[in-house]
Amino acid sequence: MKEDTSVRYRLVHQDARCGARVGVLETPRGDIDLPTFMPVGTLGTVKGLTVEQVASTGAQILLGNTYHLALRPGEDVVKDLGGLHQFMGWDRPILTDSGGFQIFSLAKLTKIDEQKAVFRSHIDGSKLEMSPERSIEIQECLGSDIAMVLDHVIGLPAARSDVKEASDRSIRWAERCLKAATRADQAQFAIVQGGLDEGLRQECARALCSMDFPGYAIGGLSVGEEPSEMYRIIDATIPELPEDRPRYLMGVGRPEDLLNAVGRGVDMFDCVMPTRNGRNASAFTDSGSIKLRNKQYERESAPLDMGWKSPVGHLSRAYFRHLFMANEMLGPILLSLHNLAYYQKLMKEAREAILADCFLELYASRMQGWAANETLSVRWT
Repeated sequence: MKEDTSVRYRLVHQDARCGARVGVLETPRGDIDLPTFMPVGTLGTVKGLTVEQVASTGAQILLGNTYHLALRPGEDVVKDLGGLHQFMGWDRPILTDSGGFQIFSLAKLTKIDEQKAVFRSHIDGSKLEMSPERSIEIQECLGSDIAMVLDHVIGLPAARSDVKEASDRSIRWAERCLKAATRADQAQFAIVQGGLDEGLRQECARALCSMDFPGYAIGGLSVGEEPSEMYRIIDATIPELPEDRPRYLMGVGRPEDLLNAVGRGVDMFDCVMPTRNGRNASAFTDSGSIKLRNKQYERESAPLDMGWKSPVGHLSRAYFRHLFMANEMLGPILLSLHNLAYYQKLMKEAREAILADCFLELYASRMQGWAANETLSVRWT
């Protein structure tokens, strides 16, 4: 194990009336303004967009996936071609997931014991073994700036005994990940598990904090539970995490979830939703999501969102509807660009509001706008 010297968190300001905070994550490839949203580039690409387009949205860090890149093209290929940054042409920080989420998402193809998880490839059925040591080996070959420890993600609902077993295993696996590290230029973030049990979450967080990781994530949420349950677990977990380290809520999510979590003290997010929704003709706006295949937009000359300068703000809703109805590939590309830019706008607005001690006003304003045409889980005190 080598001592990590690669990333440092610096708190800038916490809102006077809630847990929302602005910070900076300092990395050798550039500083990251927090709170931040990380576009998901699972296979070394944010689907449909060039890295220049992704950077133009304001993104400062991307996420890649260990499991998927190990299958295609293989971590040895990426390493031989200069690492993931060089391979995909992105010179800013990269965080790689550990493969732990695939333990959940590919559960029917996975067997788990104390030593490792054994997958059957979703591509060709071939066997892939993922131990904590193997996960770190792959991530070191990829050369990401932040590597996530391998955790045991369990599907919910589940018996408390099963949740505890997975949580305790995640703690032991995190320690093995630390011991497996050989690169001082790659930080490791731990992942708090424990399902929807507040006590197990707190126990897991305390055990991981005793290992002194440079960052901590809350994992195993946004897997089908009600938003109010997710917020309850965040409320129970955040006080157990150190104030001088970044806090990352994995796989989340909707704009309203981001603001609810920011207000509770979360710093980092990732989700496929902006690009996945963009590929399916759904645009995020300050007035809620717009389903652009709807007939009502056939002659609609208004832009997607008049409240800000979207990178595609010069185009009409009617034009977007035309692109999707005609199955033109430009539609998903442009709408993915818009949605990613919208998420970055939201994070920038949050940072500015926190610095002015008025995050709650931003929260109320955005929730009111989104609620105009959607059913939201609004919960803030």
